Amino acid sequence: MRYRNLKKNRAFVILFAVTLSAILLSIALGVANIALKEIKFGTSAKDTNEAFFAADSGAECAVFNDKSTGNSFTSGGLGNIQCLGSTVRLTGAYPVWSFILSGLGSQAQGCAKVTVDKSKALVVVVSKGYNNGGDVPESCTQGSNSIERQIELKY
Repeated sequence: MRYRNLKKNRAFVILFAVTLSAILLSIALGVANIALKEIKFGTSAKDTNEAFFAADSGAECAVFNDKSTGNSFTSGGLGNIQCLGSTVRLTGAYPVWSFILSGLGSQAQGCAKVTVDKSKALVVVVSKGYNNGGDVPESCTQGSNSIERQIELKY
């Protein structure tokens, strides 16, 4: 009779241990999930700032070259502009040009695709900034984790 009681107690102890382990595991997974979401949110905010900085840099470069030199975005213009201490080649022709700025941001991985449109009464500058310009920075190709921010100026 004593032997049967010991067997029943063993089963209860195993059941209690498995239940307690399952509860502790679910709590640990819940805490880990919250921590992962916090890390993703912090990274997302940083990447958003990088993308916005790239878009802003591209827009300011276009406006500066349009207003200061006066012959960058004109018919028969130079075909290149000065941005961030280097020469940037323009693509397109009158009245719509575009260019790419690369090496932007705190880790020099950001880029901006900028379009300058003078076909209407207002000049329209559209600058799309990305936090990650891909493997070839000159092409500004985006990956699956790239974040885009766009700035549109009309003057």
